[in-house]
Amino acid sequence: MPIVTLSSGELNYIEYGRGVPVVLLHANPGDSRDFEAIIPALAQHCRVLALDWPGYGASARPPAGTVVNARFCYDVFGEFLAALALPPVLIIGNSLGGNVAARLAIESRAKVRGLVLVSPGGFTPHTLLTRAFCRLQGSRVALSPRAFAGWYLKQRTPTVRAMLERAATSQATAPSLAVNRSVWRGFIDAEHDLRSRAGLIAAPTLLVFGARDPVIPARKDGRLAASLIPGATLVVLPAGHAPFAEVPDRFLAEVLPFLERCAGDGGTREG
Repeated sequence: MPIVTLSSGELNYIEYGRGVPVVLLHANPGDSRDFEAIIPALAQHCRVLALDWPGYGASARPPAGTVVNARFCYDVFGEFLAALALPPVLIIGNSLGGNVAARLAIESRAKVRGLVLVSPGGFTPHTLLTRAFCRLQGSRVALSPRAFAGWYLKQRTPTVRAMLERAATSQATAPSLAVNRSVWRGFIDAEHDLRSRAGLIAAPTLLVFGARDPVIPARKDGRLAASLIPGATLVVLPAGHAPFAEVPDRFLAEVLPFLERCAGDGGTREG
């Protein structure tokens, strides 16, 4: 597996195919292998790159004292794009990865050809209950990664079973839990909320939500994100939080035509 050295340390990523780059950004917890069910099909059309955030998968843990949150991952992603000298990219981002992808489209429009935001973070109005849950998950009494993933992943495909196995093992170690909890604490930071700036997204955007996702529900957060992002299309699939792993064929049927249109027309709208 290729590795690139960034200010955060060695970052692992996988790469397949040729053509317009599409970068896959995983959730918390998770790693690049979460996208295994869709990578072969994507690689027939694009150059596919999937990275492990620092402290996840095979990437190095962040330096001691680092506050790991969406802004940190955003900065890492910017370094990654620069280190590989990538042209404007297509991005498929899930949850935390969706927040990073949307933030890039807001702050660096020229770097983004198109967005597939899968149950993205940053479009959920917090309540006392959701803030309390984020604080719980950011503490020592948090639900384990396996328990939490078992709740929000609704279809038990081979990819999902592998995700759950990683959640119960490599993602349950003390260093991994420390990163996971730091990210959860960051979810209630004001900067994590992208709603007030979502109108600045100029890239073509496909929103993909799971009809059975208990964490970022389509009926509320999906509709809200679609109303805030100019021209966004909302697709709801029979899945939980990770439709690309739970219903990969249905996911690809929606995403591949969208990516092909973005790759063919240059992607970013003027404005």
